[in-house]
Amino acid sequence: MSSDLLLAAAILWGLSFLAALLVPGAKAARAGITLGCAFGIVACLMILPGVQAPVLFGFRLSDTAVQFQLDAGGCWLLLFGLIPALLASALNTTAASTGSARCWQAGLAMTLLGALGVFGLRDAMSFLIAWEVMSIGGAVMVLGERLAQNTGGPALFMLALLEVGAVAILLAFLLLANHAGSCAFASFAAPQAWLTGETLIVGLLLLFGFGAKLGMIPFYEWFPAAYGSGSGATGAIFSGVVLNAAFYALARGVLAWRPHQGGWAMSLAILMIVVGVLSAILTAFMAFQEEDWRRLLSLSSAENAGIAVGVLGASLLLAVTGLPGPAALAWVVCLLHLAGHSLAKGTLFLTADGVFTVNESYLIRQTGLLRNTSIFFGIGALFAAMSLAALPPQTGFVSEWYVFQTLFQGMQSDAIAARLTLALAAAGLALVAAVALATFAKLFGIGLLGDGHFEPTHLSWQRCGAVFVLGLCVLGLAVGMPWWVQALGPASQSLFGVNAPGAMKDAWLLVPLNGHFAFISPTELVIAGPLLALIPIGLFLLSRSAWRLRRAPVWSGGRREDARRIATTSLAFSNALRTFYGFLYGPTHNLEREYDHGPYFVKRLIFNQEVAPIFGPYLFSPLVRLVREIANGIRILQSGYLNFYNALIGVLLVLILGLALFYK
Repeated sequence: MSSDLLLAAAILWGLSFLAALLVPGAKAARAGITLGCAFGIVACLMILPGVQAPVLFGFRLSDTAVQFQLDAGGCWLLLFGLIPALLASALNTTAASTGSARCWQAGLAMTLLGALGVFGLRDAMSFLIAWEVMSIGGAVMVLGERLAQNTGGPALFMLALLEVGAVAILLAFLLLANHAGSCAFASFAAPQAWLTGETLIVGLLLLFGFGAKLGMIPFYEWFPAAYGSGSGATGAIFSGVVLNAAFYALARGVLAWRPHQGGWAMSLAILMIVVGVLSAILTAFMAFQEEDWRRLLSLSSAENAGIAVGVLGASLLLAVTGLPGPAALAWVVCLLHLAGHSLAKGTLFLTADGVFTVNESYLIRQTGLLRNTSIFFGIGALFAAMSLAALPPQTGFVSEWYVFQTLFQGMQSDAIAARLTLALAAAGLALVAAVALATFAKLFGIGLLGDGHFEPTHLSWQRCGAVFVLGLCVLGLAVGMPWWVQALGPASQSLFGVNAPGAMKDAWLLVPLNGHFAFISPTELVIAGPLLALIPIGLFLLSRSAWRLRRAPVWSGGRREDARRIATTSLAFSNALRTFYGFLYGPTHNLEREYDHGPYFVKRLIFNQEVAPIFGPYLFSPLVRLVREIANGIRILQSGYLNFYNALIGVLLVLILGLALFYK
């Protein structure tokens, strides 16, 4: 039954792609995509906590029969990626024109089809096709919306970096297939004799290839421009099902296809931890400085992907050092972290679209939106912001608590390199958690609160309901975590031979394999929190009866100022960190003056500030110049001169004859 539902979802997405291209209007494609997402969610719920039976398609690519199968880990990540995708497709893009919406829906159908293939296809050839379909579909989504003046540049930059990653994945698959003698993933996982260093080379190629979509350094620099050229609905897809698919592919390659022993495997694990933690630190700092909802949330997605990659490296490192229990715990924590991230990030991306529909801008500025819209909209956004800031009792708090407990488990290792690496990783992720807290305090406090400049219109009940439902899912995942986590038992058992989720709960408590080490209970926090809140609420009510509340204007040098002129801005909130870490940000400030009636009467001041990209000027720009120089050098091949083409044909004939005559 579950296989039939997944097949129905794939057919619906394929038909929706055709409908978006051929059928006037956008309703048919929109309904098909949404229904396909619903079928996919139901199928995943039916499969968990087990494993889907393999489905054979009856044809072959290269030497391998194409088959589809979802294991517990892939099914978990697909489920939590499809939940925000369903609501994003139902709400549609914020692009105004019907043509833009149809193009976006065509790209969305391609993306979902490709992501489904990445999760379930079991051979290298079909996997690469699905990977490319997913990447191209994302570019079509961004290009179709036309929400920015120049969407072509960011979309091409994204595709260029993703294609570089695809080449790395292809090379890794060629090495694996050469050793295994087959392109089937099952043969990749079979025990094989590898030369010294080949494990590290293949692992690095996989990290480089899949890291391009996950936003690992230096690839995260395509995130702000691409996300910032699309709508929040696009961001919800990119940060949900697409990011989850890329991470699952990396995890499968590193944990299932590579041996868990040897010095080269330990080197790969340490490099993964370093890359993941450094990526998380850099993207967290960059996200804090952004003044656009989509750009900030995009960098936050790269930050959370970096955390997941770092913990994935910790899982491999713990397995290499002979600790299968903590290694299985780390793998389960990765799945929990990305599940909560998909729900929370999808919630805030849909919130960003709500801000755009009211303010006609994605800028983070005080508009007092929550004063004039449904309380349910604010509750959903608040739950998501709390989760991404790792505040209890939300899912992000649970997953980050587990992240640190997992890293502390590394102290059981006998290898000094492992203990030192995990200790430094914990310190780096503590810094990331602090910056993330400030980031989402800024986003929610400035982006949704404040006095506001005007009376915004009310949001539609559909959007308010979608944000509220996703926010409740974030809280529900945390509250039910002692029970939901049990669905990941097969995912842990298949890789490490240990049922880690079975040892991660004790009644209503969550524990890191051992209840004597540490414990939390988000379920009890949800019950105890409101009860404890009655104390300050009672004191407040008593104080109001004894002392009258007085309101006074904000002190501004003894002058009365307009509230909107002295309101905290996004730039002011983040300026202290920008100044302190100026060596990292390389901030630029430009001030232009417009004059009226001569040079002595200033009409307007135009201030612009930016954070300089780290890798753009020193890595990507030189490569772009090199490609352009090579293109200019070989442009003669497109000169159109018939004699030149005849000369090339003559040279080729001479070379062919020479090889035939003299090569033995």
